Amino acid sequence: MKISKTVHQTTLAAVVASAVAFTATAQAAELVIVSWGGAYTASQQNAYHAPYMANNPDVTIINDDSSAEAVAKLRAMNEAGNVTWALVDVVAADSIRLCDEGLVEEIDHDKQLAPASDGTPASEDFGDLIVSPCFIPQIVYSTTFGYRTDLLKRKPKTIKDVFDLKRFPGKRALQKAPVYNLEWALLADGVPLDKVYETLDTDAGVDRAFAKLDTIKDSVVWWEKGSQPTQLLADGEVVMGSAYNGRLFSAIEEEKQPIGMMWDYQAYDLDGWVVPTGGPHRAEIGKYLRFATDTQRLADQAKYISYGPARVSSAPLVGKHAELGIDMAPHMPTNPVNAKHTLLTDFVFWADNRDDLSERFSAWLAQ
Repeated sequence: MKISKTVHQTTLAAVVASAVAFTATAQAAELVIVSWGGAYTASQQNAYHAPYMANNPDVTIINDDSSAEAVAKLRAMNEAGNVTWALVDVVAADSIRLCDEGLVEEIDHDKQLAPASDGTPASEDFGDLIVSPCFIPQIVYSTTFGYRTDLLKRKPKTIKDVFDLKRFPGKRALQKAPVYNLEWALLADGVPLDKVYETLDTDAGVDRAFAKLDTIKDSVVWWEKGSQPTQLLADGEVVMGSAYNGRLFSAIEEEKQPIGMMWDYQAYDLDGWVVPTGGPHRAEIGKYLRFATDTQRLADQAKYISYGPARVSSAPLVGKHAELGIDMAPHMPTNPVNAKHTLLTDFVFWADNRDDLSERFSAWLAQ
């Protein structure tokens, strides 16, 4: 049978097109990036994910809001030999635990990350916020207290007010975890700030903290995801609650909820990226991290949420909110007006004691 030249060319073109399509599909990368959800993930989507995907149309970023369970899930994935997460956002103490267990990779910050615009190496730009060789800092944030301005007769001002049900009656929202709750309990019970972790490092100190928590236990609604406390406040189910300062900013400034912020003994912490050992798309994640952690991108995130960028070079670039047009500096946890009394999280203490104190906390809740 004689095949016409036209038919032959058409067939060849179809084969080539099919091959190109197959190659494109094979090279396309779906990156599962794990974070905390809500306003925080939205800020990452706007500042990092969307611009990266626009510049790299063969990459799709899939958001997973499992950071609260990251340690347990990475342990399980590693044991099963099936690590599906490409990148995970964790708090500093968890990065230390995961790094010590070999569940995340060490990073050469100066080789793998972009320098500042003036050439300052990344390791110097991030400075002592690199608390683990596996940790890439993103933000400085705090966990502090929000309260309903219309449901309380007086404005809470100190951490002691959280534990004062007589003067400030009503339900509280607290994270279902020992971290910060134990520190705040000791502070409210009169332990000096510089003795909190020394006290908490003893059995008697732990007992003292739980005894103080006992005084409000029956009035607490426990939250597990970052979006929950602000929703509980908005719905009027609690009159006061611990929450991430960026979530409170969103509820107050963007959603115009009748919520105020109490900054007394806000708990400073760090959040950043870790790369799971044995995870997929290593080369693409390397490219993404170099982009998403540069000076401009970290400053861009502060346009959408009131968390301080971890790079020194990013701070001068923080300006106004992208949509509201308000100056973001006064809403940062590091603003001097907000930082009169702060609790600096002891990352090493929690890396060493989180599992044991979580077990004790769970047993206390069950009592």
